[in-house]
Amino acid sequence: MTGPGDQSPDPDWGFETLAIHAGQEPDPATGAVVTPIYQTSTYAQEAVGKHLGYEYSRTANPTRTALQRCLGALEGADHGVAFASGMAAEHAVLHLLDPADHLLLSDDAYGGTYRLVARVHAPRGLAFTPVDLADLDAVAQAWRPETRMVWIETPTNPLLSIVDIAAVSRFAHEKGALVVVDNTFATPYLQQPLGLGADVVVHSTTKYISGHSDVVGGFVATGEGGVAEQLTFIQNAAGGVPGPFDCFLTLRGLKTLAVRMDRHCSTTAAVVELLVAHPHVAEVFYPGLVDHPGHAIAARQMRGFGGMVSFTVTGGEPAALEVARATRLWTLAESLGAVESLIEHPYRMTHASVTNSPLEVSPALLRLSVGLETPADLLADLGRALDRAESVDSGSSQ
Repeated sequence: MTGPGDQSPDPDWGFETLAIHAGQEPDPATGAVVTPIYQTSTYAQEAVGKHLGYEYSRTANPTRTALQRCLGALEGADHGVAFASGMAAEHAVLHLLDPADHLLLSDDAYGGTYRLVARVHAPRGLAFTPVDLADLDAVAQAWRPETRMVWIETPTNPLLSIVDIAAVSRFAHEKGALVVVDNTFATPYLQQPLGLGADVVVHSTTKYISGHSDVVGGFVATGEGGVAEQLTFIQNAAGGVPGPFDCFLTLRGLKTLAVRMDRHCSTTAAVVELLVAHPHVAEVFYPGLVDHPGHAIAARQMRGFGGMVSFTVTGGEPAALEVARATRLWTLAESLGAVESLIEHPYRMTHASVTNSPLEVSPALLRLSVGLETPADLLADLGRALDRAESVDSGSSQ
């Protein structure tokens, strides 16, 4: 992993062991079991150029090194680079491209990703095409001689579409392009894109990785030394680095990622059953459903189907807004992947930036991030809110 004083984890360690121990040896100064928060900006040097691996905390910090080693190990990567936010991580990855290059972007990408590409990088010369990456024929038709990168989300945000990482990677590599996978929804516990052929993995560590709605962060993992060198240079030169306390909180969250994801997945399956059976739900988007177009691929490349589900309601946008307003345990808020359950209206919230674009979502769509509350309580609360949509449906039909 990236950082001074690195030690490789045991190759036989399982995921849970890596999450607790990789990059997190007891502190050599005190024996502290938990990696300390090195809240310092600079480091004493014995002589000019003679130090203990650290000079200035924008360049490197021991707490950040531990995070980079641990999360990199979980992704099966040789290199990990931490950033101050998921968008800072994505921004750094897009800087791997030259202004005249062309990018293929998932046509169901996160709204913030689309905004970054369309309104920050495209005005400076980067060309891009939104495309259904689950359709290799569509990928081939959209390909240009100057295509240098394919940006995958799987599952996508917010429609939970599935992309065959291995198939797209083979196609892109034959043409000399990099494959980037946003693995935020799946996490390395459910899916490891590098092992499926991808070159770069990005995360918003704000979400499942930290898992407690108390930190903002981003991460990039790669097995490519040259790519890691460029990203580390950008990390230091641009300075979009996480503070040591943010790294500490993210490391703390990582230790329980596996058990949290198991619970997220099991409760989500119960939520999906409720949604499928409810008369005011028009359509459910969840890769665990056997009739989901990407179900077979998800079953092959993921350990589980995740803790996210989206659905549309029969009463359109007014009913969707009423359901979002009426829940008690499902907090109406942006973000996802934490211990508390969240509900949001993508059209007006997380995906407002893609209105009037090829990525625009339905105003009747709601997205759920299923948390760790008692499952029966979540089901009862959501059921009551959906029942309230009946009056909206009735009113709209008169």
